[in-house]
Amino acid sequence: EILVLTRVFRSGNSLAVRIPKELANVKASEDVEIERVGDTLVIRPIRAEMLDDVIGIAAMFSPDFMAAGREPLADDERDWSAVVAPPPRG
Repeated sequence: EILVLTRVFRSGNSLAVRIPKELANVKASEDVEIERVGDTLVIRPIRAEMLDDVIGIAAMFSPDFMAAGREPLADDERDWSAVVAPPPRG
């Protein structure tokens, strides 16, 4: 376990923190997600592994999965009365 002290600073209207290279496990400009857990901020990289998961899941289906297609879905009437149109631009 590595402990490194750093400082929070302002970047525009946001707070920012430098991640020392000893702790970095992402590249610059790589997307991350930040979660607050009590007083702790957890930073996780968002990686393409999610796509690998989808490919792996798809590989679990048998070759004849849905070979006959699927039944057509009913085209149900929808109630759009609760939908509010955005104000006109002008």
